[in-house]
Amino acid sequence: QLQASGGGLVQAGGSLRLTCRASGGNFIINSMSWYRQIPGKERELVAMFTRGRGTKYADSLKGRFTIVDDFAQNRCYLQMNNLSPEDAAIYSCAANVYTYTLGSLDYWGLGTQVTVSS
Repeated sequence: QLQASGGGLVQAGGSLRLTCRASGGNFIINSMSWYRQIPGKERELVAMFTRGRGTKYADSLKGRFTIVDDFAQNRCYLQMNNLSPEDAAIYSCAANVYTYTLGSLDYWGLGTQVTVSS
């Protein structure tokens, strides 16, 4: 199970930190990702952290958004700085985990709403 939290209302230029927590069962996290869906647009990858490979970001968000892993605690964070109204979206997290019984599995969590006022 994945749970995203930390969304809310922020003024333009402000910051938010989102948290994604994985729970339930025995697993090892291979990667965690953040996606966002802006109304009227397709879902897009925001950032990904892969164990042993590092980070990947959407080109347009580099420098403002930072993904930080805390896989030892089965979670990751998305630090979002200098937010603009164009960043308003539902932010969701996804994870690829390894379980000893079922192998590699992909999970999606429910999103958290981010609203940015101008």
